[in-house]
Amino acid sequence: MLKKFSFTKTIQSYKASSSQKNSSNQSYGLIDKSVNQNLNQIKNILGKSIDVKYREFEVYYQTSISVFICFIDGLVNEDYINVHLVKSLMEPNFANNHASSLPFENVLSVVKKRILTSSSIEEICSMDDVIERVLSGETVIFIDGYDSALLVSTQGFESRNVEQPETESNVRGSREGFNEVLKVNTALVRRKINNPNLVFESMKIGKQTKTNVRIGYIEGIANQKVVEEVKDRLNRIDTDIILESGYIEQYIEDNPYSIFPTIANSEKPDKVAAKLLEGRIAIFCDGTPFVLSVPHLFVETLQASEDYYSRPYLASLMRLLRIFALFLTVGTPALFVAVASYHQEMVPSLLLTTMAAAEEKVPFPVFIEALMLTIVFELLREAGVRMPRPVGSAISIVGALVIGEAAVTAGLVSAPMVIVVALTAITGFVVTALSDAVIIMRFFLLFLAAAFGFYGILMGTLIILGHMCSLRSFGSPYLAPVGPIILSGLKDSVLRMPLWLLNVRPLAIEWRKSKRQGRDNKPEHPKVNKGEGQG
Repeated sequence: MLKKFSFTKTIQSYKASSSQKNSSNQSYGLIDKSVNQNLNQIKNILGKSIDVKYREFEVYYQTSISVFICFIDGLVNEDYINVHLVKSLMEPNFANNHASSLPFENVLSVVKKRILTSSSIEEICSMDDVIERVLSGETVIFIDGYDSALLVSTQGFESRNVEQPETESNVRGSREGFNEVLKVNTALVRRKINNPNLVFESMKIGKQTKTNVRIGYIEGIANQKVVEEVKDRLNRIDTDIILESGYIEQYIEDNPYSIFPTIANSEKPDKVAAKLLEGRIAIFCDGTPFVLSVPHLFVETLQASEDYYSRPYLASLMRLLRIFALFLTVGTPALFVAVASYHQEMVPSLLLTTMAAAEEKVPFPVFIEALMLTIVFELLREAGVRMPRPVGSAISIVGALVIGEAAVTAGLVSAPMVIVVALTAITGFVVTALSDAVIIMRFFLLFLAAAFGFYGILMGTLIILGHMCSLRSFGSPYLAPVGPIILSGLKDSVLRMPLWLLNVRPLAIEWRKSKRQGRDNKPEHPKVNKGEGQG
């Protein structure tokens, strides 16, 4: 029986850690009734930066009233500020339409409810909120004689358009990809899931960066204990810097010393939406197109969103090929070194003769040869990634063809070893989600093969599998539904059964049986009465 997990942290500890974190921040006090006092205080806090803009002016409402607004240049839409804020406040009809009907004490209310034409206006009393919101791209309005201010949403910074993601291309399915704007990313998911139970909760992480982070989940589907655990881990992050979701991933993962990723990331809204509908929790970070999702299972790295857009036969075949590619890219160099060094009797005589003739002119042992070629390949791959795209492609071609052919001709490496490394490289591109772990496992098995042959490969494989069995991702077994075996989950693991058979959500994610469709979805041939269609 699969037992439910229990978290050591409770909601009370979450609230305590949150209040403790907030108390450590510097406080600037409350807003003063004097507009000049507020202006001087903001200038003392932000005045050294040239991109902080102030606009002072006066409006007439029974008497002349001093007003000023503050915003960050480059984070706001200045045309919007000029038309909907400044122009609205300075027009003559401001005083003519309202001065005779309302006393002076209601000027702030008149501005908020009758003058400003913005769709998002908020009244605040804390200078801490003013500084935080201005730095986020909002505009603050101070009116003399009031100890509160108005915040208007005026964000208008430049951003990348919604484009096709480069890291997760597909033939069939949505071409949309996340960009670096947080509200755009959540809106893309909202378009996929038209459900009022889809909840986004916001928080800020990073004492210096104050990065906006949002947690997304579907209430009623996601396990509430997992949701609370995600919140707790995020609120326990005590750092100055959060610049990308990769920072968050390293602070909240279950096994920080493991080479395997226990938190998934994606640039595709349809993929994140599918994970949310299975009961997972998504973590959106402002400034990056990569969205995290938890819990994460190992079987997900061998799946693609396109598997569900095509018929099950091709999808199942592709998954089997990905598994085969994973074994090839991890074990091919180690197997070649083990065979060539210890187990020549397992190779056919003709092939063994060819291998011996090729290795005869090479001055290095097989292990050193494989190690050098593997390192050179990793260097070429890294160079191709870091260089501009046209130059990177040229480097890859030159490295693969020219350098490889020259090395064989010069007798530094053998032709079979070049084939082995090339096969390793090609199959490695099939399982890019595990690229970090694959590289480390490849070198690990290579050293064991050089020392102990097949016995070393077997020992290393058992160590890797044992480590994987011990991993958890927010309480979910990393190897589920294979370890432990969950029969309902096997329908969508190595093989993908038809969609009309996938009646329940993954048990390893929700920890309870939850239906996602009825049992009568199997397509059937239409029933035709005798004599119909004949004429």
